[in-house]
Amino acid sequence: MTMQNSKRLFDCIEVAIQDFPRDDMFAAKEENGVWKKYSTNEVKEIVDKLAAGLIHLGMSAHDMTIESRDKIAVMSNNRPEWLFLDLAVQKTGAILVPLYPTLSLHELEFVLNDAAVKLVFVSDKDLFEKVQSIRSKLPTVQAVFTFNDIQPSLHWKEILNKPNADDFIALNNASAKIGYEDLATIIYTSGTTGVPKGVMLSHKNILSNVISSSPVFNDFIEKNDRALSFLPLNHIFERMVSYIYLFNGVSIYYAESIEKIGENLKEVKRSVFTTVPRLLEKVYERIMGKGQELTGIKKKLFFWAIDIASRFDISKNQGFFYNTQLAIANKLVLSKWREGLGGNIRAIIIGSAACQVKLLRVFTAAKIAVMEGYGLTETSPVISVNRFSPKERVFGTVGPVIQGVQVRIAEDGEICAKGDNIMMGYYKRPDLTAEVIDSEGYFHTGDIGTFIDNKFLKITDRKKEIFKTSGGKYVAPQPIENKMKENKYIEQMMVVGADRKFASALIVPSFLNLKQWAADHNITYSAMEDLIRNPKVLELFKNILEEYNPLFNHVEQVKKFALLPQEWSINSGEMTPKLSLKRKVITEKFKEVIDKMYD
Repeated sequence: MTMQNSKRLFDCIEVAIQDFPRDDMFAAKEENGVWKKYSTNEVKEIVDKLAAGLIHLGMSAHDMTIESRDKIAVMSNNRPEWLFLDLAVQKTGAILVPLYPTLSLHELEFVLNDAAVKLVFVSDKDLFEKVQSIRSKLPTVQAVFTFNDIQPSLHWKEILNKPNADDFIALNNASAKIGYEDLATIIYTSGTTGVPKGVMLSHKNILSNVISSSPVFNDFIEKNDRALSFLPLNHIFERMVSYIYLFNGVSIYYAESIEKIGENLKEVKRSVFTTVPRLLEKVYERIMGKGQELTGIKKKLFFWAIDIASRFDISKNQGFFYNTQLAIANKLVLSKWREGLGGNIRAIIIGSAACQVKLLRVFTAAKIAVMEGYGLTETSPVISVNRFSPKERVFGTVGPVIQGVQVRIAEDGEICAKGDNIMMGYYKRPDLTAEVIDSEGYFHTGDIGTFIDNKFLKITDRKKEIFKTSGGKYVAPQPIENKMKENKYIEQMMVVGADRKFASALIVPSFLNLKQWAADHNITYSAMEDLIRNPKVLELFKNILEEYNPLFNHVEQVKKFALLPQEWSINSGEMTPKLSLKRKVITEKFKEVIDKMYD
């Protein structure tokens, strides 16, 4: 069996045993800071025992209709057990429902009841208690298992000892019934507004995307390569990429935490990882913070190298003088970036939101290819992606459309996609499905875009995020925000102005850089609230806006702004799990601040 003739996602285990047997199919630090490795044969044994154990507990597909198939939820950090459960549930014919650990209790209750979930698997004590706190409101949930061994909860390994010979026979029969067109998972998307929607993805949806996206990875990964996984597996991007790794003989090592990514990259020595722009921004900010700590000639050299890198252009040769400068910058400064990312990193694949072009320039200049791509949960997810070859990469675009996907731009500029990767629909919501998939089978993404050189897809904004001023002029906030966030003093930004006379902005400063600026200008303050109200600080940001405003037409220029003392985050409610802005939430939360700008 090969990836190309596989019909189910769990066929990756047979492909791995046949073509890529190895002693570290999965690896994670389970105790004492030592990597615990699972061989290909161990993975197969665990998955089969877990699947048979689930059948012993009564989990099954019944008559294979979507409603009759049992639902099993998982809410956990990335770890081998996540994939063990995923593959085991698939083999039983039941349906896995991944949940973000950051879901509010209200959202968690809604999803578990909407999907009529019977079993819940969580990683740790906090998540176990989170589910238990609403257990009385979950009539279908029969049991909650934990991946960590926590008393008095049920431990997942208990299931491995339950199956008998009849359960394994039933498992083989259940697996044989599962076909290419059958539902594989339901992923609830919270999005930026509204009630969570369950996106139904079949084996065909995801597997077609795995096959079409694999050539992109094969340009820079090799057999027996290792991958580090840290983007949430709840998100279809990291999950689909995990199947790419499994079908192509790449080991998956699970990062201990976001904070330890740099350390884990050095240990794993991988050549690629996937991320979202916000995390890449954090990496860049950390590097810039270390640069600020330097003194004398080292500091001047550091920022000289950054200046050279920020002028890098992948599409043209800037001549002998610039290339010589870049080579020196790489040798003396930028090479240390690669060392900080494990020393073996060749490419970073990025998705879920627009990435600042400045970051693309700087990392690429440092010989780390940042390949920005595009897709949605509903498209399994990849629609387009920039390739490893410089000729197939254009900064500011999301690259060429992948094989097997068709894209057309509607009259109003909306990007519409068609292919085997388009979802089956929204669970229990045929009305919402009909709103986004037209009679020709095209999925309407809600994103506005265009093609550059008839090849490279460029996202210009979200259709629903474009607003109209009281003067009847349209403003697309994302391009303004992304451009202005290139300034080192702007961490986060949201442009507002719907039904107002002009555009304004809420700005979260880069506190690291702002504190350094304040120290350089002998400004004292007792709290961040005092610093952002300081007249000199307000003048700094006024000048920054005046520097960028001429890049936009008159109606798009930010006339007023308000500085905020705390970063927006998932926990405080302003960001989605994919680290996109919840614009409606931010607008409501800071209504008084916004109103004051227009008084």
